[in-house]
Amino acid sequence: MIIAYQAQAEEEWTIDRYETLSYARVSGEVVHGDSLNFFIGSRENCETVYNNFTFVTYEKPGDIYQLEGKNIPIKINGEDFTAKVQAVNPFLIGFRVTFSLGEFPVKEYIHRLNNFYKKENKYEIEIVDGIDFKAAKYFDITTNNWKLDKLVPSVLKANKLCETISHLDS
Repeated sequence: MIIAYQAQAEEEWTIDRYETLSYARVSGEVVHGDSLNFFIGSRENCETVYNNFTFVTYEKPGDIYQLEGKNIPIKINGEDFTAKVQAVNPFLIGFRVTFSLGEFPVKEYIHRLNNFYKKENKYEIEIVDGIDFKAAKYFDITTNNWKLDKLVPSVLKANKLCETISHLDS
């Protein structure tokens, strides 16, 4: 008898705080070192979420730090967007590049993102070529995806954690 099964990556969320921020983070399925992050600031009364993501790369172009502050073309589930490079940091034998997707009202945004995820049944970000930008020059793996089945409870838990920071710091 042959028993076949499909290995599934567990959807691991980290929920914690750092100084005046709380956050919920989930690791990528293609590259585990890539993360999708939801930061909530107590200084904004825990009402705003900053959504960013990271890509790890082992490409080492001499001008990689020049990406900081630039808007890079991406696709989310095949739709065109841009993401602003917040930081480029050394990581292992390569770099970790942090991209910002923006800041949004917490509850409205996570419910909208959750509905999008349920409709599409995936959340995939691809770094794509643009004007004067070749993705393969900077990134050896240009696509990652994340499981978001636990998005709403994870971000709401981070939101509650943020509210405790506000009370402790006020």
